[in-house]
Amino acid sequence: MILVLMGVSGVGKTTIGVELARRLGWRFIDADDYHPPGNVAKMAAGTPLTDADRWPWLDTLNKELKSAAEAVVACSALKEVYRQRLLDGIRDYKLVFLTGSFHLIRSRLSERRHRYMPASLLESQFATLEPPERATEIDVAASVDACVEAILKKLTLP
Repeated sequence: MILVLMGVSGVGKTTIGVELARRLGWRFIDADDYHPPGNVAKMAAGTPLTDADRWPWLDTLNKELKSAAEAVVACSALKEVYRQRLLDGIRDYKLVFLTGSFHLIRSRLSERRHRYMPASLLESQFATLEPPERATEIDVAASVDACVEAILKKLTLP
């Protein structure tokens, strides 16, 4: 089972994902760790990634997920085509769409320092976002523990 936590930067994918993986006893995979140096440099400079930038990254992640038995994955997966590429050939997965208002996410980003993703790219993330049709939606205005509990309850995970 692969559980993908998706959404814009600052929505809490990593924070919620780490706690969820800990509770489940599963592996945690942060998609940010798989970006090639060119992508990291672009984002650090405040330049949004193009689809062409994302394909190799998503292909690498897809290979990693195919080798994982049980994992919680934090990945923006903003477009349907990205989700399809990420999950190509993976049959047992669930998608969790972490959502929050632009104002809430912007305020969270202003309080944190990501290793390469500047808050200035938030607008481009919201502009790129294609909400998934089939996903469990979790409002991240709640606490991390409440979000994890909601995910476990809605997905009936162990």
